[in-house]
Amino acid sequence: MKYPLGIQSFEKIRNDGYLYMDKTAMVYNIVKGGTYYFLSRPRRFGKSLLISTLEAYFKGRKELFKGLAIEQSEQEWNVYPVFHLDLNARNYSDKDALLAELNKHLEIWEAEYGSEYKDRAPEERFQHVIVKAYKKTGKKVVILVDEYDKPLLQVLDNKPLSEEYHKILKAFYGVEKTMDAYIQFGFFTGVTKFSKVSVFSDLNNLTDITMDRRYVELCGITEKEIRTSLDSQIGEMAEANDMSKDECYERLKKTYDGYHFEADTIGIYNPYSLLNALSSKAFKDYWFETGTPSYLIEQLKKTNYPLTNLGNEEITANVLGNIETIDQSPIPMLYQSGYLTLRGYDKEFEMYRLGFPNLEVERGFTRFLIPYYTKLKSDQGQLFVANFVKELRAGKVEAFMKRLKSLFADGDYQVMGDAELYFQNVVWVIFKMIGFYTELERHTSDGRIDMIVKTSDYIYIIEFKLDKTADEALQQIEDKQYAKPFEHDCRHIYKIGTNFSTKTRRIDDWKIAE
Repeated sequence: MKYPLGIQSFEKIRNDGYLYMDKTAMVYNIVKGGTYYFLSRPRRFGKSLLISTLEAYFKGRKELFKGLAIEQSEQEWNVYPVFHLDLNARNYSDKDALLAELNKHLEIWEAEYGSEYKDRAPEERFQHVIVKAYKKTGKKVVILVDEYDKPLLQVLDNKPLSEEYHKILKAFYGVEKTMDAYIQFGFFTGVTKFSKVSVFSDLNNLTDITMDRRYVELCGITEKEIRTSLDSQIGEMAEANDMSKDECYERLKKTYDGYHFEADTIGIYNPYSLLNALSSKAFKDYWFETGTPSYLIEQLKKTNYPLTNLGNEEITANVLGNIETIDQSPIPMLYQSGYLTLRGYDKEFEMYRLGFPNLEVERGFTRFLIPYYTKLKSDQGQLFVANFVKELRAGKVEAFMKRLKSLFADGDYQVMGDAELYFQNVVWVIFKMIGFYTELERHTSDGRIDMIVKTSDYIYIIEFKLDKTADEALQQIEDKQYAKPFEHDCRHIYKIGTNFSTKTRRIDDWKIAE
């Protein structure tokens, strides 16, 4: 099996015998059912391959579709002039980068179709070359824009440059509406969705299929596709990891499945991670290693976001689809970027419930949070957690409490938000990581975080207090009988009362009872 790792060319995949999950039935429905479309999906989810497939279709490359579903439906295979604008492969931090990229594409199109407006603004040149292409070929043009938002995302924290890019792209993309008589089809992809009052305000005729349940499978891979096309490969991976095929399926699902692009629809696997796992026959965090959401983490801190909400956030559809509220909430960006996904829908109040899509994202995101919320450097976090877990497994209570205390011991550490939120977020990050290696129960209410950590030999019941005493924390464990459910458990039980001082921003007291 040849896996198309990093290959985004439909032509190369088809000509060189790489695996291709047939999405062409949906492609046919799209091109025959409308004219202008927009699709948002996380990075590495197959958006570029979709654009390449559309390009091959509109160029009449019938031979590339042999044996695929669309071959049974399409009879004409007309050839159209295609303008493929790919904004993915450039760093846009320089103020001239966007214009340079637009000019590069315009020069390619003008060389083929001609133009007398090379000294004009990009949108004027774009408008003119569309007309020239139509007159030269006698066919309306097709416009395919891949990663339309890449320039905007790279400069979100640079307001002047962001506003300049908005103006440039608003004018450029708006040409598509003014030239409707010359356009056969238009398709935009991106990670995020900027509201129609900004970059797409002059292009308000796009059909947004991002949450259209008919096309949730358009990018990504489904369980059915895996079992139909990759069952023998799953067997090989299972053998390589000394597990049964069913166990391998279950672990792949837990690690890479779970994306939902509309409520109550099937889960979608991240194709990049799944195919890398099958190729290397190893369960690793492939997707998360391809990019780091540092700006998103800064927004979590800047907006004083309580991390305890990440697993069960609720939000309306209007807010969910608009990242321009990021200064008030980072959640829409986290959702659209693929770090959170839809977990449920309240029809009565029209509220979506969000959560992590799978173990890969949850583990990678939490690991990435450590240096932002603790004094640990990025290369120290995993070692710290490993030692913490080893101490828990060995019953070294004093050692792991001292280790926990050490996270708060640096007086020079700059904390975003109030001390109570700081404490809650730090504890959440560390115990979240510990939960990947132990059995963890976590309960939060009224500023209090209670933990129950279970290993093969020990159960730890931990009560955290703010600006009180360790004795009070221990007393609550007794009063509320937190240990009662484990009275017949053969494991050794430790009860730990802990106090965090908001004045010193440290754990200043703890006591242990058995």
